[in-house]
Amino acid sequence: MDHRAETLRVQGALAMLRCAHRFPGITRAEAAVRLGLSSGSAAGIMGRLREARLLAEAPAPQTGGRGRPTAALVPHPDGPLVAVVDISHATWTVTTAAIGGALAPAAVHRHLGLPADAVLPSVRDALAELHGPRLRAVGVAIPGTVHGHTLVEATNLGWRGVDLRGLTDLPLAVGNDASLAGVAEALRGAARDASVALHLTVEVGVGGVLIVDGRPVLGAAGAGGEFGHLPFGDSARRCPCGAWGCWDLEVDGRAMARHAGRRAPADPRAYAERTIAAALAGDAGAAAACRATATALGRGIGALLNAVDPAVVTLGGLGADLLSVAGAALHAGVRRGAMAWRRDDLPPVLPAALGSAGPAIGVAESAMALVLTEHALTI
Repeated sequence: MDHRAETLRVQGALAMLRCAHRFPGITRAEAAVRLGLSSGSAAGIMGRLREARLLAEAPAPQTGGRGRPTAALVPHPDGPLVAVVDISHATWTVTTAAIGGALAPAAVHRHLGLPADAVLPSVRDALAELHGPRLRAVGVAIPGTVHGHTLVEATNLGWRGVDLRGLTDLPLAVGNDASLAGVAEALRGAARDASVALHLTVEVGVGGVLIVDGRPVLGAAGAGGEFGHLPFGDSARRCPCGAWGCWDLEVDGRAMARHAGRRAPADPRAYAERTIAAALAGDAGAAAACRATATALGRGIGALLNAVDPAVVTLGGLGADLLSVAGAALHAGVRRGAMAWRRDDLPPVLPAALGSAGPAIGVAESAMALVLTEHALTI
């Protein structure tokens, strides 16, 4: 076989593999149409992928129509896996994902308040238990500013300058949790198929990402999306990041406590959850705190609409909860922050479809991207 034919063969197999990953459960016939392949070519490619233990076929759901039954493309039972590490402000999990993006169940471990050197050895040990020939790459989602494989700063964890390459010898992808949740929403969630989407996640502060044609806009150094450190807040209030007037301080449990006349809570995420639950139960003070916080979140969203012009905005974490409990205040804030000409045609602001799994799903995509390449696969 000449070099050109071999290249085309590998490219065709890789296209089929990526299609099966992007559209879980797609049938071989549907993949052939999407990729512009004849049924014979699709069958030949699928045979090679099966022999390589990358994909398998399972009976596809019957639609009741006539014609020969086709098969759904599914991960091979001995196929490649990626490890998925999801570190939040208070917990960490380690699990795996297969082609198609499905996550295996994971145990949740708490680490609230512990330094990086007290948490990461346990993460490394959990990863070591997963090592085997099927594991091809590792992805890490973390709530902080990331540059390459280094956590530059996670303000709310108190972690700075942490090189994460010591977790594994495998190819490694590292990303900000909110940005990764946005990638997940664009690929598999509420922003699927939107040409330009803005995702925001409120946990302790707010982060997110702008997605253009399914790709995150992460800036020159990969550290874009730190929307919580835009000066949408009180300029007299200093953020733990060192800047003044950060939006972070207006949209989470710290803001809710301030509106209720209380001191800043040790765990702003847990405090916000309790306040939202109390508001839903009819507590007037909690409801007022939620409305004030939702208004601040909405005003910042309005400003971002002016700046980046998304077709849809998705909200994760506490952002989705605020949309539920104080949606009118949030939408009013959006209108106040948006330029007047935009107000008659504002994009929808939707709760994230993937919930708390968003960062893990997003980082699984990043890690699998290291696997689904001509260089990484022998087909």
